[in-house]
Amino acid sequence: MAQDAAETDPDDFWNMDTPKTPIPPVTDADRAAAFPELAHDHAHALEWHSKVLLEKLEFWDTGSGTGMAWEGKAWIGSDINRLWLRSTGERVAGETEAADVELLYGRAVSPWWDAVAGLRHDENPGRPQDFLAFGLIGLAPYKFEVEATAYLGRDGQYGLRLGAEYETLLSGRWILQPVIEADFYGKSDPQRGFGQGLNTVEAGLRLRYEISRKFAPYIGWSHARHFGESAEWRRLEDEPERETQLVLGLRAWF
Repeated sequence: MAQDAAETDPDDFWNMDTPKTPIPPVTDADRAAAFPELAHDHAHALEWHSKVLLEKLEFWDTGSGTGMAWEGKAWIGSDINRLWLRSTGERVAGETEAADVELLYGRAVSPWWDAVAGLRHDENPGRPQDFLAFGLIGLAPYKFEVEATAYLGRDGQYGLRLGAEYETLLSGRWILQPVIEADFYGKSDPQRGFGQGLNTVEAGLRLRYEISRKFAPYIGWSHARHFGESAEWRRLEDEPERETQLVLGLRAWF
């Protein structure tokens, strides 16, 4: 003990540059334990998952009858590569006024964004038409969910659909969701009711109650406005340029 005391300099105790005990070198196992997501990125990329989301299935009353609208999406794949299926549509008084379906391949281009490309098929309005589709799906700053898709169709027709939504958590089960969507087309198509430029803007506000995370009825308000040639054609057919509805609906996923 005397020998150990003689060999130890008391001033070394207060020297912060001198370690009191040897520090072992950092190993790969240490790095993996500290950063499990980085260590398993490759493994995660090989794992396959799937999800089906019925974003909205809603009903309302109009002067011409009961209306119904749907919007849904599904995907299957890994964190990097996914196959997407999307569909939207609307029926009024038993007639389908609009319906489309998209089949897209998506690839992650950042932690929050997927680039997508594929096909869109419109069954209504007017004659059926197909488009090539290219776009982005992701989460913008401040947690806005954004979808932006460009379309290229026959006879030089092209279009753009932009959509954004935001979820405000009012409590553990009540969620308020504002939504806005806009459609643009490059060429007039009177048969299908598409005018050149901005066609429609639709805004909505929905309040849902999550009975479970996967099942939530809601009540909401929706307002759509038509612009340009699209509005003129609606006036000629005695249809309103603006439409406002109170809706009841359901959101579910599995």
